[in-house]
Amino acid sequence: MKQKILLVLLLIFSIKSFSQDSKFSFELNYPIPIDDNVVGRNYNGIIDAGLKYRFVNLDFMNIGASLNAGMYKNAKDDRVQPFDVTTYIFIPRIYGEFNIKSLPKLHPSVGLGYSILNIRADVDRFNNQNNLSVSSSESENGINLNFGIAYDITEKLFAQVQYDFIKIGVDNEVPDIKYNTNINILKIGLGYRL
Repeated sequence: MKQKILLVLLLIFSIKSFSQDSKFSFELNYPIPIDDNVVGRNYNGIIDAGLKYRFVNLDFMNIGASLNAGMYKNAKDDRVQPFDVTTYIFIPRIYGEFNIKSLPKLHPSVGLGYSILNIRADVDRFNNQNNLSVSSSESENGINLNFGIAYDITEKLFAQVQYDFIKIGVDNEVPDIKYNTNINILKIGLGYRL
């Protein structure tokens, strides 16, 4: 995992060295699942990383594409269970970032994308007689709506708060109710314009 992160950072800084006016930015966030739903009640956010590319710069708005990847672990606080569940959420999206002339350091944004959730459950010693480990994986996906606001600390460094709403589809066996289909995530982090 560390090698992959180092490779991504090396790639990002290599891209920057070949460009005069880069339109890329990189962000690291702490994701907080909120609301009374399957993710908000059962998971803790670990990390969310994102890469943005602006391809249209207008006076009042920048338009671009972004890709975020987040990691969430199940909260085992009150449970006696052998499950260790990790969920990865990948979100490609198109976004618009507004430029406010009277507040040049403040940048509200809105985005629309698609979320892919990869859920992996590992069960250690599920069967104590055979001392077996079992793992399974499944995917869910759905539409994503993102609202955020960034504040420029320096010309390159910015702080941000984002809200992600994800509406996923569920299998026929799972009740199609808000608890199972609506995911709300608050992200607080820092970003760097490359």
